Amino acid sequence: MITDLHEALFYDRLDHKKVQCRLCPKNCVIEPGQVGFCGVRQNESGKLYTLVYGKTTGISLDPIEKKPLYQYHPGELILSMGTRGCNFRCMFCQNWHISQNPDVYTEDVSAKQVIREVERLKTFGIAYTYNEPFIWYEFVYDCARLARKKGLKNVLITNGYVNQDPLRELLPSIGAMNIDLKGIDEEFYRKICQGSLQPVLDTIVTAKESCHIEITNLVIPTLNDTNEHFVRIRDWIFDNTGAETPLHFSRYFPCYELTIPATPKETLERARDIAGKKLKNVYLGNVG
Repeated sequence: MITDLHEALFYDRLDHKKVQCRLCPKNCVIEPGQVGFCGVRQNESGKLYTLVYGKTTGISLDPIEKKPLYQYHPGELILSMGTRGCNFRCMFCQNWHISQNPDVYTEDVSAKQVIREVERLKTFGIAYTYNEPFIWYEFVYDCARLARKKGLKNVLITNGYVNQDPLRELLPSIGAMNIDLKGIDEEFYRKICQGSLQPVLDTIVTAKESCHIEITNLVIPTLNDTNEHFVRIRDWIFDNTGAETPLHFSRYFPCYELTIPATPKETLERARDIAGKKLKNVYLGNVG
């Protein structure tokens, strides 16, 4: 039995007290008493509830460049916070201890408390990060709307795996997004992330219409480090969001379930040279 009840948004009630979550493209059909793929949305007697409303695994003050966002309030600090769970299962997840651990410790926080902390620290806004913010949707939505009313900015650091209706509902309150484009082919997403590519591409295009976006690609040896891969990412970004869109190639290190050796710096430099032939703002991350 759920003790902290907060009904979820974006779901349909089905026969026999089943529900279908409509938040992300997995569109989970959830039996009574069960949770969806993300681990934080539970069917209780035919209603869908979020298990993480107002529950955070941590709040800290970070440089905006750490997100990474290089062309949005550069040089400033931003309040950063996240919760637990994810709608992907990336084999290389750097934050697996919160994204894949249902027993991770959380603390209660209200949207008003978050806003007061931002104002106390005299920073410009809030970054929803560390795990996938879209599965924290209801709290992010309430917090972001309140922050916007106070003249503060909201930033999402996201895998982009969300359905279009909830995305469009939230975007008016969002100032910037960094979206992980983990690969540029469906097989990579299916095998390595247990997701799919097209919804992420759709999110990037929709977000570009509404807010500042930057894109990150984690480069993993043997999985997405070929010249063809870099050309395809470059050309897709150029054709769909324009040459000015910042692209970050980030260095992979062995983590979670993936033991492939770390990405050579030379691979990232090759990626930057290829992307730079069309894109004007290409950066390297995790290189020291």
